[in-house]
Amino acid sequence: MTTESNKSAGSLLTEALSHVSSLMRKEVDLARAEVNENLKHAGVAIGLIVGAVVVALTALNVLSAALVAALTEAGIAAGWSAVIVGVLLAIVAYVMVQKGTSDLKLSSLAATRTAKNVKRDAATMKEVYDDK
Repeated sequence: MTTESNKSAGSLLTEALSHVSSLMRKEVDLARAEVNENLKHAGVAIGLIVGAVVVALTALNVLSAALVAALTEAGIAAGWSAVIVGVLLAIVAYVMVQKGTSDLKLSSLAATRTAKNVKRDAATMKEVYDDK
């Protein structure tokens, strides 16, 4: 003779707690998925940094000699030619490392969507309980 309209307070509380528990499990699963996605982006950023190092070393080996030779042929002393080339290549490497490290900031790894959802859920639950 139990119907939807005359459930006991205990069964309603049990059902509500079950829904809250289920919601929290789903939010934790969402947070895990979001962190995994952000870690994949971090892996790409680390790849950019490694790529920057490889490019910088290759550039130092190949272009340094060629540019120093060209500047020396143009009348600049060999020492100054080497300094000019070294500074230019160091600037390129610096820009690449800055891009990679900015992509690795901890704020970009945070589960921001999940945090927003949890805050929204908490506000909704507070409204429901404040109304009673």
